[in-house]
Amino acid sequence: MEDPDLPAIKASVGTTILRLINASQHTACPCHSPTHSHSHAGQRNAITQLRNFATPVNKVEKEYAFEVAASNLRFGDGVTAEVGMDLKNMKARKVGVFTDPNLAKLRPMQAALASLEAQSDLPFEVFDRVVAEPTEDSWRDAISWAREHDFSHFLAVGGGSVIDTAKAANLFTVYKDADLMDFVNAPIGKGLPISQSLRPLIAVPTTAGTGSETTGTAILDITSRSFKTGIANRAMKPVLGIVDTHNTESCPTAVHISAGLDVLFHSMESYTAIPYTERTPRPADPILRPAYQGSNPVADIFSLWALRTTVKYLPRIAKDRNDTEARRQMLLASSFAGIGFGNAGVHLCHGMSYPISGLNKKGPKYKHPGYVIDHPIIPHGIRCLDEYIFSVALTGPAVFQFTAPSSPDRHREALAIFTNSHITDPSITSISDRDIGAHLYEAIARFLDGLGVPRGLKAVGYTTGDLDALVEGTLPQRRVLDLAPGIGDVVGADGKEHLARILEQSMEY
Repeated sequence: MEDPDLPAIKASVGTTILRLINASQHTACPCHSPTHSHSHAGQRNAITQLRNFATPVNKVEKEYAFEVAASNLRFGDGVTAEVGMDLKNMKARKVGVFTDPNLAKLRPMQAALASLEAQSDLPFEVFDRVVAEPTEDSWRDAISWAREHDFSHFLAVGGGSVIDTAKAANLFTVYKDADLMDFVNAPIGKGLPISQSLRPLIAVPTTAGTGSETTGTAILDITSRSFKTGIANRAMKPVLGIVDTHNTESCPTAVHISAGLDVLFHSMESYTAIPYTERTPRPADPILRPAYQGSNPVADIFSLWALRTTVKYLPRIAKDRNDTEARRQMLLASSFAGIGFGNAGVHLCHGMSYPISGLNKKGPKYKHPGYVIDHPIIPHGIRCLDEYIFSVALTGPAVFQFTAPSSPDRHREALAIFTNSHITDPSITSISDRDIGAHLYEAIARFLDGLGVPRGLKAVGYTTGDLDALVEGTLPQRRVLDLAPGIGDVVGADGKEHLARILEQSMEY
């Protein structure tokens, strides 16, 4: 007896075959759904015939390995004075020194220059035109200058903007004929691998925030598209980061807070990123393995330590910027978080912060009080007397409420840190997995309130009319979005609806 559903199935098969023949792209057959099953021979034959017409789909394999890469670090009071000896020991032929116009006049740069001048036969040139929130134009300026001088070594004295600019100048000194977009992260740029060895770079950070002294990441503002992106490759990391506790003494309180927020969310995002074993695709060659790999056991150690330290010491430095112990601990936390996110990656807070910062120049034109700059800026970078950060914080509460269901235990650990309790404390264990996100939302919001951070996007001038542009500016940030729980681990999803909801919830809190 013929199955009464068979005529309909045959009709569906015929329709789908025609659609496959006429379509310009492969369309998934509804019979491939795991919820659609058939048990009769006629049905099986029809499906088999249909599958013969379908384009074969290669299985995308997940990652199976992770790598750990970080700069050598030297930490101490006054260690900037050793940089000249380091470069001499490296047999530097000529050194390109990068800084910004403000830092050129301050103690960190003076100490670095004195150290260079103390060495015999160690020529150097200084580029002091680095701008806060580097752009394509400012990078091209620095790259052109560096190419003219053919430096054997590089030295960066400053915050993330300075260090990132020096990384770019180093890269394009080696790749003399390459275009800027050749190495910028895909899909914005070509995202080409770096196969040649770069020149040695020493980084001397002057803020406790970006952790750029430990990573191969460099960020720039694509002004034509009103968002930030960058280049992320292990080959770009400095050979040495000199973390001198004297170098943050001149930072105003607002900069300490902004910088500390970058540390906070570097550590939070890297710890809650999708596991490296969930990242796709598995690279066909190790040189193609991204620097941002997903959470992994080594990065977890550094990220958790940085998170605990920041929650403990950032409020202290906010009350008293001369708290020496707090400044020392935040510098360590910045470097630890750099090692964490430099190997695991960040996700939604940073992904959305790029258009929040970029669109501010054309839209709200918010300028945070206390910064030595002449243009609108929503801090997201942290450079002492240079570029600053809290755009990552504006979406923080909503982001981690969204990601909590993906890994309740990790978010529970974060909640315990924010509430100054232990993971085994009854106040933490009594919270159900489904409620962890709501509790963490409140804990992060209270922490930010205590630091005087603007309460959401509306507080810095954005309106609901800006949401579409913010979403569109976030979508190209695949390098970080693909590490976001609920987005990066969902095959074929771009996360647009989730991003819109998170940004809407971040208008005010």
